[in-house]
Amino acid sequence: MAADAPNTPESTPSKDNFVVRQLHRMAEMGNRLPDPLTLFALMALAVVLASAALSGTSVTVLEGTPQAQSHEVLSLLSWEGIRWMFLNAIDNFMGFAPLGPVLTVMLGIGIAERTGFVTMGLRVLVESVPKSLITATLIFACVMSSMVADAGYIVLTPLGALIFAGLGRHPIAGLAAAYAGVSGGFSANLLITGLDPMLARLTGQAAQIIDPSYAVNATSNYYFMVASTVFVTAVGTWVTTKFVEPMLGEWDPAQASEPLESVEVVDGDERRNFLISMGVAALVAAGIAFLGAWSGSPLRDPIAEGDPAINTLNSYFQSVEVLIALLFMIPGIVYGVLNKSIKNDKDVAKMASETMGTMGSYIVLAFVAGQFIAYFSWSKIGVVTAVKGAILLESLNLSGIVLLLAFMAVSAVLNLFVGSASAKWAFMAPIFVPMLMMMDLSPEAVQAAYRVGDSVTNIITPLMPYLPIIIVFAQRYVKDIKIGTVLTVMLPYSVAFAIGWSILFIVWVFLGIPLGPGVGVSYAPMP
Repeated sequence: MAADAPNTPESTPSKDNFVVRQLHRMAEMGNRLPDPLTLFALMALAVVLASAALSGTSVTVLEGTPQAQSHEVLSLLSWEGIRWMFLNAIDNFMGFAPLGPVLTVMLGIGIAERTGFVTMGLRVLVESVPKSLITATLIFACVMSSMVADAGYIVLTPLGALIFAGLGRHPIAGLAAAYAGVSGGFSANLLITGLDPMLARLTGQAAQIIDPSYAVNATSNYYFMVASTVFVTAVGTWVTTKFVEPMLGEWDPAQASEPLESVEVVDGDERRNFLISMGVAALVAAGIAFLGAWSGSPLRDPIAEGDPAINTLNSYFQSVEVLIALLFMIPGIVYGVLNKSIKNDKDVAKMASETMGTMGSYIVLAFVAGQFIAYFSWSKIGVVTAVKGAILLESLNLSGIVLLLAFMAVSAVLNLFVGSASAKWAFMAPIFVPMLMMMDLSPEAVQAAYRVGDSVTNIITPLMPYLPIIIVFAQRYVKDIKIGTVLTVMLPYSVAFAIGWSILFIVWVFLGIPLGPGVGVSYAPMP
């Protein structure tokens, strides 16, 4: 008798709960969308047409002040726009932010994976961590990955899929959980990250419109972000087990685009080789940490007069992708030599070439996605949309809890059009920070509310530069998976984070809990 068909978005068991059934229907509708390559090409065309239709639409931020800035939509169908598209097509491709980092990190991971080092590490992890804690551990690690900027997208999302596959769970659920943790939890962390001083500077400048002596420091949201780390971990785990995995159902390894190595019990020789390789990895990690901690390191910047010391690590974090590639590659090669999967340098070169060969579909997709994002940026549609949305909210004359919720909603919606948290805040802060200060909300509270709204739609925005690589990773395990299923799988995380995180923030405000060391939710005007 034939085996039962796997539970897929096209076959909905009657026992599924209401939410899961609706997700199946959404996936079915979404899967009617074109191939991701075609979809990005159509979105790029839509930006071109929209830029022509909206050409000349302008906004002014801080009108009537010395800091006033005007922005106008530029037409890509104008003489200048057409010339720009042709002259910059290659630069748009090469300048696609994730392209270089993704290929660099995947080079290191690919070699380590082909020697068996990554699979061996996952075997040890599966044996060491209780299965009930795997999901929470993965999401927590992904939230914490914002310490190394965007590296979590490249490193942890594929590892999330590998871990779930090794446990016999659906790898797309592991990939989704990891992506939700990295993108949805990007603002949260137990430590201060590079985003904190960046936003604090913009918030402080906006606050000085009302109070010239006001200063906002990088720790201004620290307590709330620590609580948010716990929140994202808990809610992400709940969504994964209650909605995402039931929607995806059982995974059939035959759906994979290439044979995948199974996770088996570790024997003595394998464990010894792995422990030696992990010792090498520890030495490499110590060297990487030393490059960041040593004040004379070539990866440390000199302290400029008037700048905080945290800026001295800019070059270090800009090199993090190369450092991570080495962290995987060196112990991976050691493990390959010990288990005899590497016999000479030609084996290493072959593994590197095979890794880049598997990234071909991503490179093609990156070319089109790079044009789409560059068109959106050059035309200034996103900037003008963001400012007009902010001005509209200001004109509604809302107050109290309704205003806070509306502000977070506007931040979430605008994040679908302007992906960069700092770029968007540069336009929104001068409008909202002074407005909410006059309603007795501190700049730090406004910044925290913005971070919530900005985070919850990171998971589903098509302007997220790392979405193409997520699709490519997913197609490794389900070769026929479509963008509709990928986005539908991510939607429950976005909705749950939006509702739960907003409630957490509102409760925080009502109870008057400090947002950071010495920082409250109320603004006390200067006497």
